[in-house]
Amino acid sequence: MVVDGMQMDADSAVDASVSHGTHKSNKYNDMDCVGIIYGNVGTVSFNCRVTGNIEKMEYVQVEHEIDGWVLGLVSDMERKTDLSLDKAKMISDGEEIPIEEKVTANVEIVGFRDDRNLLQVPRTPFKAGDLVYKAGDTLIKNVIGLKENTDTGAYIGLLLGHNIRVEADINAMVQKHVSILAKTGGGKSFLCGGLVEEYMKHEVTVLVIDPHGEYGSMREKGTAAHTARNFNVTPRGYSEKIIEFATDTNINKKAQPLRFTLSNLEARELLGLTNIKNVRTYLTSLRKAIEGVRGVKKEYALKDIIHMLEADEESQNAALITELEYLDEVNIFATKGTRIDEIVVKGKTTIINLKGTPPDIQELIVNRICTALFELRKIGKVPPMMLVVEEAHNYCPQQGLAASSKIFRTIASEGRKFGLGLTIISQRAAKIDKNVLSQCNTQMILKVTNPNDLKAIAASVEGLTSGVADEIQRLPIGVALVIGGNIQMPLFVEVRPRESKHGGESVEIVPSKRM
Repeated sequence: MVVDGMQMDADSAVDASVSHGTHKSNKYNDMDCVGIIYGNVGTVSFNCRVTGNIEKMEYVQVEHEIDGWVLGLVSDMERKTDLSLDKAKMISDGEEIPIEEKVTANVEIVGFRDDRNLLQVPRTPFKAGDLVYKAGDTLIKNVIGLKENTDTGAYIGLLLGHNIRVEADINAMVQKHVSILAKTGGGKSFLCGGLVEEYMKHEVTVLVIDPHGEYGSMREKGTAAHTARNFNVTPRGYSEKIIEFATDTNINKKAQPLRFTLSNLEARELLGLTNIKNVRTYLTSLRKAIEGVRGVKKEYALKDIIHMLEADEESQNAALITELEYLDEVNIFATKGTRIDEIVVKGKTTIINLKGTPPDIQELIVNRICTALFELRKIGKVPPMMLVVEEAHNYCPQQGLAASSKIFRTIASEGRKFGLGLTIISQRAAKIDKNVLSQCNTQMILKVTNPNDLKAIAASVEGLTSGVADEIQRLPIGVALVIGGNIQMPLFVEVRPRESKHGGESVEIVPSKRM
């Protein structure tokens, strides 16, 4: 670069630009100048010498000579010093050594809105010596396309480093599915609880598969957290919005009993509630037993079918009898079962609390309920709704098959056509069926450190740059990467506090009875 007739290197040019660019600084003296562009400059990124207060992942703006104000994102920062190894030793020996240092940042171009309101990036590079400013809220919202306080917006939190509300469009989430991913303790259930609060405030019909009994606490008012940021959240409970069912009402005392009837189950459906793989081997025997019981009883129990199979004295029935005895112990069948119109109520949130239920029986129950929801939604017998599934990797695993694997693949691929949305929550992205995860167009990702999970996330999220992907494993607790739901590019969001009580402080794991 030539300044006042002298050839200068990049660092000298940066220093000279402070005075060289003074006229521009005066022009925008009400803006916060944080740096100066130096070195080789491209159209998608540039380096700047940092002269003000700016942090990694904050937004900046630069005026382009053709396209006007352009938004950028600080993707990385570095402090360059002249401290050598020898000088470091001298400092450790007690000597005072002056250190020269310069802070630099790499800025990735986000773009600008053209006359048609389309997001564009400049086709010519910025100029070395151009001043970099901290981005204003108006430009950020315009370029990113954020809208606040909309009728269909679910308030997730504030844009990291800015007092801008980030809202995901509820209609887009129902139509295109949602995934919430984080390592254990990363805050995924906390975030999902806030999302369910937004669903309830917007009268969305919701059904939550709750393996650990965490969501019933949403009836109660939460405690407002004291934070440096004003999220404008008022504590409240949602008891009037929540219906809860549980298979074990002894440990889930606020829940209604969840029961299935036998009278409307055919032999094939009953076998579907067991872990028997070779259905054909036992189908004829079970049909014969059920027909025999129905011939003498209008209402009957599993024990009646078991007695009929035992009376048949067929040796091959032993495995089937064992499976049915196990189902009988779990106590999920009754002469009067829970009707689907009791479970799904328009505008209400229904919690299927499976705390205390063995994992294999959880799979069977989830399969039964989700299959019924999908089939009834296709013919309009239940309202359009959102299905929320905690610990989703247990119900639609990537390796092997769960009893519910098939129905989740079906809902993921076809549910949107019938107004059945899906929200999946998991701490192991790599263990979720990729056919299900890839269908989730709205992604909310908190801290993830497992390399396999990071690869699965990178493969499923569109528009994820390498710098942003690397940042996922360094996210502080309470910050999420959000994209989709009409949020057009990956954003880092400080998750808002919960209005209702969070029930995830203590999680009880109930082992299966089977070995």
